[in-house]
Amino acid sequence: MSSSIPRFAAVSAVVASALAAGLLAGPANAAAEDAAAGVRVHDIQGTTRVSPLAGKQVTGVTGIVTGVRTYGSRGFWIQDPNADDNPATSEGIFVFTSSAPTVSVGDEVRLNGTVTEYVPGGLNSGNQSLTQISKPVVTVVSKGNPVPAPVTISGWSVPDAYAPEGDPAAGGSINGLELDPETYALDYYESLEGMNVRIDSSRVVGATDAYAELWVTVKPWENDNERGGTVYGSYESQNTGRLQVQSLTPLAQQPFPKANVGDRLTGTTEGPLDFNQFGGYTLTARTLGTLEDNGLERETTEKQHKNELAVATYNVENLDPTDPQEKFDALAKAVVENLSSPDIVALEEIQDNNGAKNDGTVAADVTVKKFTDAIVAAGGPAYDWRSIDPQNGKDGGEPGGNIRQVFLFNPERVSFTDRAGGDATTATAVTGTKGRAALTLSPGRVDPANTAWEASRKPLAGEFVFRGRTVFVIANHLTSKGGDESIVSHHQPPNRSSDAKRLLQAQAVNAFVKQIEAVDKQADVLVVGDMNDFEFSGTTKAMTDGGALYPAITSLPESERYSYVYQGNSQVLDQILTSPGVHHFAYDSVHINAEFADQNSDHDPQVLRFRP
Repeated sequence: MSSSIPRFAAVSAVVASALAAGLLAGPANAAAEDAAAGVRVHDIQGTTRVSPLAGKQVTGVTGIVTGVRTYGSRGFWIQDPNADDNPATSEGIFVFTSSAPTVSVGDEVRLNGTVTEYVPGGLNSGNQSLTQISKPVVTVVSKGNPVPAPVTISGWSVPDAYAPEGDPAAGGSINGLELDPETYALDYYESLEGMNVRIDSSRVVGATDAYAELWVTVKPWENDNERGGTVYGSYESQNTGRLQVQSLTPLAQQPFPKANVGDRLTGTTEGPLDFNQFGGYTLTARTLGTLEDNGLERETTEKQHKNELAVATYNVENLDPTDPQEKFDALAKAVVENLSSPDIVALEEIQDNNGAKNDGTVAADVTVKKFTDAIVAAGGPAYDWRSIDPQNGKDGGEPGGNIRQVFLFNPERVSFTDRAGGDATTATAVTGTKGRAALTLSPGRVDPANTAWEASRKPLAGEFVFRGRTVFVIANHLTSKGGDESIVSHHQPPNRSSDAKRLLQAQAVNAFVKQIEAVDKQADVLVVGDMNDFEFSGTTKAMTDGGALYPAITSLPESERYSYVYQGNSQVLDQILTSPGVHHFAYDSVHINAEFADQNSDHDPQVLRFRP
């Protein structure tokens, strides 16, 4: 579980460095020093995200234990049953013990310790901090007390507005702003940090993952679609009803439900509200609801007609020969059955022949053969393939894996125009006369020396012929969002540092497409792949600049525009973009992975059918 990532015992040192760097606010005056003795939990939490007592010793803090965590970040939560009248101040707090706690739910405790602000993911992550008491000395006053009544989090209690705009004088941070829980969702959740909360029956919007956590929404009307997801449609709309759910009970004692998007967590789920690195505000369930299966099924796209060309893109998630045969078979079955055996399939994340072993191997012929053999065994066509091996360690991804894009094509339906000379560092170019464009190298890489592609996958361009018509396909895997701040960052809006590189990459692809269209304005060009960005992003706008391309996924209703589910948001990462010469196409985002607990990849493939 993401909350099991160790919290280091030297939290006070982290806070001290944060205070020195101005990242967290400390006590404003000497009054804070005087308040350190006999303070209440709401005094510690205060009315901003950072405690007014951060870094200070407190004594005589009392409360009822509402949850105990015996694994990962060990500790327990307490809540003061005697609340103040300020809705901005939380009455609950996490007590970090480092070793297994010796208290039980229902214990009344009195404790001394140090108020600290723990930043999950580290100070440079941009994450908000979790106010907690560290190095505690705990006295159990009584046992068997009732747990303070939970606050019900519902669609009516969570505001529609996500977060206030950060203070420009504080670098865009919201840390020092007074909480306004009636106006902003992030302020509402922060005002409940550490408190006993509950949700009633709620729809699952993020499937159970490998860390035994899922996402629900308490707002069933919020950007929902017929498959049960919550669609992410703009930077301004963050779907405020989403909430992560984990269990306080170790998996060895109680299995966590395996949920798909659209299932329901029925009954009552109750426990302390935590904040962690991989999702932000999280209901750590002391009592977990019952899973109700909604019967979500994997989609199947239509088979192309005889005179239609079907082109797909599929991120197969670090596929290499060391993966179990079951993964190859499942991916192959999906290509044959769910994608209806497209004529061309652009694959992303094909690793070299020994996967993550970093020994200089860059060839991927064993990987591809194992996959194409599995497709034949699944009843599909005998795909031929083309690709270019990268330089060792130059294209990012898993160290040693040397991921690259690969074209599969059905030679009974489409031919590949081979023009020799393409390698990892040589750029293909556009040539042609009298309205007939061609590539100088096919397959070839697009502008591989451009610094935009440093430590990133270079685009793979290929020239195909279908029923006498040339079709250019450019397969991409743009740089990931790694390093971006999450949407629960203390910077609002969050810093998206990876945008700058993807923008340059998109501009390079756009320039190359414009070269083809300058020779033949009616050329059939498809730009496909894992773009690692949304259909409304600056990346997509740069790709389409000047009308060179059209993001075909926007031809779908907004509720169907997604290929990936992240933190309960169904969103677009994978795309196929078309040139003006591509007319009357049919587009399908084929939902077979992202919404399911059992995944063959974390991406949904995309398919476009048209008549060249």
